[in-house]
Amino acid sequence: MIETKGYAVHEAGIDFSPFDFERRDVGPHDILIDILYAGICHSDIHQALNEWKDSMPTNYPLVPGHEIVGRVAKVGDQVTKFKVGDIAGIGCFIDSCRECPNCESGQQQFCLKQAAFTYNGTEMDRVTKTYGGYSNNYVIDENYALKVKADGDLAGVAPLLCAGITTYSPLKRFKVGPGQKVGIVGLGGLGHMGVKIAKAMGAEVTIFSTSPSKEADAKALGADHFVVSKDPTNFAPLTGTFNMILDTVSADHDVNPYLNLLGVGGAMVVVGVPPSPNQIHSLSLIFGNKTLSGSLIGGIPETQEMLDFCAAHNIKSDVEVISPDRIPEAYDRTIKADVRYRFVIDMRAA
Repeated sequence: MIETKGYAVHEAGIDFSPFDFERRDVGPHDILIDILYAGICHSDIHQALNEWKDSMPTNYPLVPGHEIVGRVAKVGDQVTKFKVGDIAGIGCFIDSCRECPNCESGQQQFCLKQAAFTYNGTEMDRVTKTYGGYSNNYVIDENYALKVKADGDLAGVAPLLCAGITTYSPLKRFKVGPGQKVGIVGLGGLGHMGVKIAKAMGAEVTIFSTSPSKEADAKALGADHFVVSKDPTNFAPLTGTFNMILDTVSADHDVNPYLNLLGVGGAMVVVGVPPSPNQIHSLSLIFGNKTLSGSLIGGIPETQEMLDFCAAHNIKSDVEVISPDRIPEAYDRTIKADVRYRFVIDMRAA
């Protein structure tokens, strides 16, 4: 077994403390990654607080983290995709059944036997508990690790493993490109990545935000237009003008006004998870042949494609790098939306 040092919560809350545990030995197809950076995703906070207890209860002690970038320190004797010294990434899952139709089509996140989550889950044996990237190393099968271009700003790459693929996948699925108008609802960790990726795909991008103070940031990120969404009079001139709207907001809000902004055949994709159900008026979809869809991260092939796309277009997350002892502070500030736009933990200090 491999000794590992991490940071865990032992009950619902944000009181993180050092936590020692063990990872499995490196098997024939495994790689050992020395973790350099781990992003803080809002889902980490939900699970630390056990806010998803009805659908995904937290099994404490919890070591979160599924936005992981590190350096390969050891490889198994049958590994062919990585060598020692390579930079590698780990996203939201670390294994799957590999046999069901979804796994065979490269959509491992929808594994019919349930993929093994990077943390707060178990490996495919359904016994071995998984601990995440708020730690100094990780052992993973080479087929579930991602290749990362080695450069000087790896901290900005870490959030791509969740926020990047969460926005890239629906934009790609609905064939966003030049000549199209895309709306991004919310300018946070997900929204700011949506702007960068949609612009790189060639779209005209509009940000919808309840915060007028974010307009300068939106324009700096590349947005063409900014709409203050809490003023309903701002919506009328935009009715029927968007090809796609990507909703990244996790707070309760009415999606019907946004559906009215879609043109004929337009699509709205929801990636945020508000606490309360939304009431959808069916006429908002029927008149205009519109689509309302969801999206969940991406499989291994698409996540690798996203990383390559972002490297080619010099896209990274805007981050604030912190030391592990500041995790509680980062959680508190993230809850208050006091971050531009993602916290990343420097795990080299672990």
